[in-house]
Amino acid sequence: MSDRDQEAREALERVQRDSETLGSSALARMGRRAGDHFGAKDAVGSAKDGGTDPIELWGRRIGRALSLVGVVILGLWLMVQLGIL
Repeated sequence: MSDRDQEAREALERVQRDSETLGSSALARMGRRAGDHFGAKDAVGSAKDGGTDPIELWGRRIGRALSLVGVVILGLWLMVQLGIL
């Protein structure tokens, strides 16, 4: 890859990133990222075709949901201990 191609690619990525920042709110981006995270959109398979094992996909989803439930429970317990609730 030539320097010119690399520079053009970086410029396009910069424009995309800047326009995304201006085009949507930070709250909407965070919500989209959280939805992608809990939906296991980052699960990339290691198979030849790049497919994802359904068991691995659901395992990630279940694990992430359980971790969210655990954080909520711990937060509530902390508030009870501090006398807030």
